[in-house]
Amino acid sequence: MLSRRTFTLGLTSTAFAGLALGGCAGGIRSGTAPRVRGYGPLRRDPAGLIDLPDGFGYRIISQLGDAMDDGLQVPDRADGMGAFRLDGHRMALIRNHELDTRHGVLKTVGGGSATGFPAFDHYADGSALPGGTTTLIYDYRAQRVEAQYLSLAGTLRNCAGGATPWGSWLTCEENVSRAGTGGIARDHGWVFEVPASARGPMSPQPLTAMGRFNHEAAAVDPRTGIVYLTEDRDDSLFYRFIPNVPGALSRGGRLQALAFRDAALVPDTRNWSGATFPLREWRDVRWIDLDHVEAPEDDLRQRGHAGGAALFARGEGIHFGRNELYFCCTSGGAAKLSQIMRYRPSRFEGRPEEGSAPGRVQIFVESADPEALNYGDNLTVAPGGHLIVCEDQYTDVVLNHLRGVTPDGKLYDVAFLHAQTELAGVCFSPDGATMFVNLYSPAKTLAITGPWNAFRT
Repeated sequence: MLSRRTFTLGLTSTAFAGLALGGCAGGIRSGTAPRVRGYGPLRRDPAGLIDLPDGFGYRIISQLGDAMDDGLQVPDRADGMGAFRLDGHRMALIRNHELDTRHGVLKTVGGGSATGFPAFDHYADGSALPGGTTTLIYDYRAQRVEAQYLSLAGTLRNCAGGATPWGSWLTCEENVSRAGTGGIARDHGWVFEVPASARGPMSPQPLTAMGRFNHEAAAVDPRTGIVYLTEDRDDSLFYRFIPNVPGALSRGGRLQALAFRDAALVPDTRNWSGATFPLREWRDVRWIDLDHVEAPEDDLRQRGHAGGAALFARGEGIHFGRNELYFCCTSGGAAKLSQIMRYRPSRFEGRPEEGSAPGRVQIFVESADPEALNYGDNLTVAPGGHLIVCEDQYTDVVLNHLRGVTPDGKLYDVAFLHAQTELAGVCFSPDGATMFVNLYSPAKTLAITGPWNAFRT
């Protein structure tokens, strides 16, 4: 079984190779960088949902309240999502639902409370907490849903996550509620693993060694099995988890946080108080071991920063390219509009000798203009190798886009959403012909097709 992460590694090995090897001179700030035409101007959607370039179209393949094959309704607040090849024409989409105790319980098609399945946590009456994941089985040649069902239950605020090379989805709780608060029985703030092969709710086991914090997203380096983790806090850290056994995350490992190797540098990437971290400047890093990672006081980031770890501005979606990864920091930069960070691991990543050739980090994009990039969140890689970034900004009038980013840091529009909600969970089918994206609430999952090879500079 091929995961989405394995597939996109293949895509980025060509288009992002130049970026990885050559660096970029242009497009430093998105507010002043040249823009490119991309797929052309966006055309107004007659249905008033989402504008796309000429030649592109969409289908709503799943939405809030639809009847699933297990007798439940599709839940609301569709967020992060991963795509997995099952065979020559079928794939699985595993979709997060960012629900918490304010949103009650999961519902049956008849409107009753859903019961009778494994769940991580329950209310006092025995009903499951509403967060978790659903899985869609999709025929990407015939463009139809074959089945959809609940695949994880009883969690809180499953925000984003990441696909693994061995065919599972890491779903992350962006919630650190304690047992006994709000009618819940267990502590939250964990990562859970959902196999793409699961055909119903699995028995949830938190991966506690990966830390308890306000998790956002995860990405696995297919070379090493190391997992990189983002945290959605204004004073967040960037983490890596070195598993004891690559591919067997439940067997424990070591959690660390990124720090600058040069201790004289200000350990802050946010650029909120002046440009302490210049754009496109590579900085060597070191990794700090973290202890007491189950952090009952939700103080892991404070303890890590006190030990020298660098601060990031609301770490969000993360995605591996060719031997490097990219992640959004939603409110990073002087204008607090968004940064896209770029991390290049050491060739000895996670080994004692990595100090002789350390990993490096830079700010790849920092937005100075909301018309170019405004609150980047989830991200993925298009078939041509460009980053595709979901926006997640909320004002009186919500104006969220899908933005494209070229290997030299130039930006362009892929879509504009009329619905007053965020875009999330962007990913591609194994053949690269279909892009999937979620509309957060009311939840909808779209399948977008078109001439992905028609990009223009």
